[in-house]
Amino acid sequence: MTLVTITGGAGFIGSHLAQRLLGEGSTVRVLDSLDPFYDPALKRRNLAELAAAGGDRFEFLEGDLRDAAACRAAVDGADAVVHLAALAGVRPSLRDPVRYMDVNVTGTQLLLQQIESPQTRFVFGSSSSVYGGNTKVPFAESDRVDRPISPYAASKKAGEVQCYTWHHLRGNATTCLRFFTVYGPRQRPEMAIHQFARRITDGQAIPFFGDGSSRRDYTYVEDIVSGVVAAMGRTQGYAIYNLGGAATTSLGELVQQLENALDKKAIIDRQPDQPGDVPITYADVSLAGRELGYRVTTPLHDGVQKFCAWI
Repeated sequence: MTLVTITGGAGFIGSHLAQRLLGEGSTVRVLDSLDPFYDPALKRRNLAELAAAGGDRFEFLEGDLRDAAACRAAVDGADAVVHLAALAGVRPSLRDPVRYMDVNVTGTQLLLQQIESPQTRFVFGSSSSVYGGNTKVPFAESDRVDRPISPYAASKKAGEVQCYTWHHLRGNATTCLRFFTVYGPRQRPEMAIHQFARRITDGQAIPFFGDGSSRRDYTYVEDIVSGVVAAMGRTQGYAIYNLGGAATTSLGELVQQLENALDKKAIIDRQPDQPGDVPITYADVSLAGRELGYRVTTPLHDGVQKFCAWI
């Protein structure tokens, strides 16, 4: 039986991954600090569902990445460690860059240091934000990514570099996954699709940054989870893969999709472009397709319908 440690496993992507793994018969250990970036009660609800599903194959450890003892307890005996815990969000990182570096960079290093077995596979949750203001599309893993435009993006790029150094020195199979705007049930409340859907439903105005032409590659959470599970199967080497929806949607088009799914018009609050935001994200997933068997199974229209049914 496989033991998988998931840092940040009480959150959005982590809880979906834990649910998938428990359903497949794995034992899952979650390390999560229940950070109040958003309501910890939502995370506790996720944990309750996982405990009910996993029984004695599920364990929750409440702890901080910056606590070496907590990290050591979390990774002890694990066959694979999936590191999803982080302070998230581009705009909040502009307000508190030091804390973002402390949690995302120092925390990652402390976690890596606690892994003793050379057989433990490591998967790092990175972000499409590492591509910065890249105008060459779609974004490929071979593109230059040394010019991030937010502290959050810089922390994720730093994490990839840390992972390579650790792999080089220790030899453990290590995979970094660049996630592209993940959405679906349990999505963080401040993210666009969740925030917009609730505001449209409640008749409140939605913050609409710029002229609506900015484009994002939205990826349904179950597709991301499939990519993570595939990456966990890598048993040697270091690699970076994009996990995205392989399509782009403008902000204006996204609002239209939500209006159609909710059968209600949005009230638009137009605001200027925000520092740290990028004009486009667009994943080239051909490498992940070839080497991980990654496939996009949920187009945005279907994913938005599923999300709005959940909400």
